[in-house]
Amino acid sequence: MPRAPFQIGDHAVEPGTRRTVDLPVSVLSDHTPVTMSVHVVHGKRPGPTLFISAAVHGDEIIGVEIARRVLGASQLDTLKGTLLVVPIVNTFGFLNHSRYMPDRRDLNRCFPGSAAGSLAGRLAHLFMTEIVARSDIGIDLHSAAIHRTNLPQIRVSASSPDTLQLAQSFGAPLVIRAKLREGSLRAAARDTGVDILLYEAGEALRFDEMSARIGASGCLRVMQALGMIAKKGLGRRADRPVTVKESSWVRAPAGGLLRLFRESGETVDEGQTLATVSDPFGTTDTDLTAPFAGVIIGRATMPIVNEGDAVYHLASVPVTDSEDRLTQLAADLEADPMFDEDEIL
Repeated sequence: MPRAPFQIGDHAVEPGTRRTVDLPVSVLSDHTPVTMSVHVVHGKRPGPTLFISAAVHGDEIIGVEIARRVLGASQLDTLKGTLLVVPIVNTFGFLNHSRYMPDRRDLNRCFPGSAAGSLAGRLAHLFMTEIVARSDIGIDLHSAAIHRTNLPQIRVSASSPDTLQLAQSFGAPLVIRAKLREGSLRAAARDTGVDILLYEAGEALRFDEMSARIGASGCLRVMQALGMIAKKGLGRRADRPVTVKESSWVRAPAGGLLRLFRESGETVDEGQTLATVSDPFGTTDTDLTAPFAGVIIGRATMPIVNEGDAVYHLASVPVTDSEDRLTQLAADLEADPMFDEDEIL
């Protein structure tokens, strides 16, 4: 028996076809309509329904590039199940290069939303009813906030061993068991029985090749693990990711000009100097040191800090484990044939 069409909004997508559907969100003050666009790939054969979303925070644009690459993958030609890709959830923030909605609300603190609520609440409600409710599992793509950068990592708070296994299958350097935050997409989806893998990589308003490549490859590897696509053409996955037990931010001991000595992905020893903060007159230097041994999974990029500002995100993991894992990751990325090396971001 042939598969039924996939229903979303007022549209029906036939098996073996793909289509971009525009779901109405709002009308701007100048009467310009705003939609949330979702690309539906509805396979001929049955299988899971997976959603991939990006730009819930409008300035976290690396996910948009990852979504573009996934949609261009040849493996989707023989897809089993259904793939829903929303490259830009927060259109308002994306157009304004802003993390927030027009009313300064953080969309990722407004889920599950309400059809009669604020603009952010209405968008959250639309995403929950049209995307999450139709899916078995999701991948939400993020980056660090403005003036910070993150080492590629998967954050998960799973209710089943299968979801944790998918986090491992993604192939990011790190897997972090992160608590659910009230109002977040992950928390609202979990309440409906849908687990989400949250990918964090890079920085706001920037592209970088490593983050894009790991993200796109990871999405396809999850699809392969779900039985949605064949393994052929995905390249060799690096060794088992490092699982982070705990992490904390190392904060500036004084205000002034920040000089960073360590990069994301580097391992450090307890007491090692990570950065120095100098006053503008050059009379005092204050060192920032590692409180414990581990690997740097995020850092500030702004060279001006106030006392107490977060500078380095340090994860407590076995140092030798992380060194071997990250070295293997770099080698695998160089050998990965999936994308054209001359592709311009």
